[in-house]
Amino acid sequence: MTTYNPKTVTDQSGSHDPVKVKVRHLTKAYDELLVLNDISFDIRKGELLCIVGPTGCGKTTFLNCLTGFAPLTSGEILIDNEPGNLFRHNIGFVFQEPSTIPWLKVWDNVAFGLKIKKLPPPEVISRVEKMLDTVGLRRFVDYYPRELSASLEQRVALAREFAVKPDLLLMDEPYGQMDIKLRYYLEDEVRRIQMEEGTTVAFVTHNIEEAVYLADRILVLSQKPSTINEEVAIDLPRPRRFDAPEFVAIRNHVTEAIKWW
Repeated sequence: MTTYNPKTVTDQSGSHDPVKVKVRHLTKAYDELLVLNDISFDIRKGELLCIVGPTGCGKTTFLNCLTGFAPLTSGEILIDNEPGNLFRHNIGFVFQEPSTIPWLKVWDNVAFGLKIKKLPPPEVISRVEKMLDTVGLRRFVDYYPRELSASLEQRVALAREFAVKPDLLLMDEPYGQMDIKLRYYLEDEVRRIQMEEGTTVAFVTHNIEEAVYLADRILVLSQKPSTINEEVAIDLPRPRRFDAPEFVAIRNHVTEAIKWW
């Protein structure tokens, strides 16, 4: 049986790439409820970081702090050495639930961010068409979100965020409502697009296998008030095989690192 001996993470991701996101002493409380407790780490440019932990530990709260949706109680989050700002930084966010615009058809939903950025119409068309093909929505372009299944609607949200080519993409359990075959396909597409565009990705998931499959590094959070239990560098070759002994060993190690109770 293959066992996994985690490497000491001395430079966060093990990479010499510049830091994209710097989190220092992040603390978040809602009144008397302390959710995140003095968390510090970096996300390097072009890295795909997965964040795992027990249910309710504050994974989504962390992403909300990154975007500014949730103000910090104390500490700081810097993006490119500046305080995070949705108006200054090119940030994409894919939520757990579909976040489509109900009065726009699929094509216009995917084009929405591109039009906000005032890209030239030919480029808008090119990017939208490419994303529609990538996520398999070509035949649904004239549908409204209410006419789609939850799975299809989430694909619209994914296409919209990928189309704007964000520098930083935050993903909060985006595949929870998708069947397993589509989930595997979109996991591969996320990784392919991320590597092609050099996008930095913070990906929250409760699925340990998904985290090991996608991540360059996994951040394991504790129960509330959340701290970092462990950082696990994943140096397996790609494409990764779920049944490879090394893969299984890392999956088991991360599972053991999560304190479920």
